Amino acid sequence: MQMFRPMDHEAALVGWGVRVLMLAQVGSPGAEAATRRLAGFGGRVETQEELFAALEALIDDPSGYGLFVMDCDAFGGLSAGRKAFTLLRGAHAQLPVILISGECVAQSFPEDRSEPILLRSPLSAVSMRVGFEHALRDRLLWRAA
Repeated sequence: MQMFRPMDHEAALVGWGVRVLMLAQVGSPGAEAATRRLAGFGGRVETQEELFAALEALIDDPSGYGLFVMDCDAFGGLSAGRKAFTLLRGAHAQLPVILISGECVAQSFPEDRSEPILLRSPLSAVSMRVGFEHALRDRLLWRAA
């Protein structure tokens, strides 16, 4: 497991201190950039390379993580990401989920918090920022209150 913690001061307000689990294969094209961007937004990013080990970590510590991000292309595509999402929901893990895949025709930022955010790969800095802020919008509301 690797941990990244660089700091982008513009984005730090949104995700400062949130614990993020990034499921990606080491050496995959966009995984390193996505991990660094998440850390730049203030997230404490932990990476995992094995699907079921990542799911186990999320299920065993449901309140410990604030966000789950999966590079679906490294694990069988968007259908594998949706299956992982279904398994998480079946285990009553209610954290926000971002699925990244080249199979995404259109990016999706659902209002329903029980649906995953879908981002098209390769990721742009803007789409990752919007997806991150959308996933953690409850944190923004609490800060504003």
